Amino acid sequence: FMFDRMVKRNLATWNSMVTAYAQQHQYAWHALEIFTIMLLEGVGPDRITFISLLSACASVGSLRDGYVIHEHVVRDEIEKDVMVGTSLVDMYGKCGALEKAQDVFEELPVHDVVAWSALISGYAKHGHDDEALKCFRQMQDEGISSDTVTFTCILKVCGIVGSLEIGEEVHALVKKQGLMVKNIVVGTALMDMYAKCGMLNKAQEVFEELPVKDVMCWNLLLAGYAQHGHSDKVIKYFEKMKE
Repeated sequence: FMFDRMVKRNLATWNSMVTAYAQQHQYAWHALEIFTIMLLEGVGPDRITFISLLSACASVGSLRDGYVIHEHVVRDEIEKDVMVGTSLVDMYGKCGALEKAQDVFEELPVHDVVAWSALISGYAKHGHDDEALKCFRQMQDEGISSDTVTFTCILKVCGIVGSLEIGEEVHALVKKQGLMVKNIVVGTALMDMYAKCGMLNKAQEVFEELPVKDVMCWNLLLAGYAQHGHSDKVIKYFEKMKE
């Protein structure tokens, strides 16, 4: 309402609207619509505009619009900007265009943890488990420290393919960075990986170490014991959960 009543709109106000809509999944399409109007009114986009628009494309899974935004990025000669390039990797990865995601990634001047995580997430999301693990290994070889997103994705992959060895390596890295006590998402991912690999004692150990135990953690523990036929422990920990 306030935006519509403004007599003069500059790039900052347009970006505010594009970003606000892009951050809300149910309104992400509006970010793309506003971009079209913005261009018609003669306002040129900048890197903030493109990052928000690519986030909107990733959110709604619109590869077609993603290609259009990519064309604008190339036209404005900012495809080598690390944040814009990483947003392109993320968009292509989430939309399933994994070859494009890899191509853009290779062209980036710097491969930081955010760019690696975006690429790994794309491969993991679409079931390319071997590629996700390969990227994780390359990332380690280049000396890049993983973050929560990387660890969560790789642990999910390890659980799917039953790669206990890599899962244990990730667990050691998580401990080294002190993430277990800071982030329940990583702890939950570790529990899930160990449970799927049949290492229920390790899943139990991780569970006990978590500073906060939400319903998802309890459910994973119960499901792990149930799937491996430990009905007595399911009942035991269900009672503890209620307590």
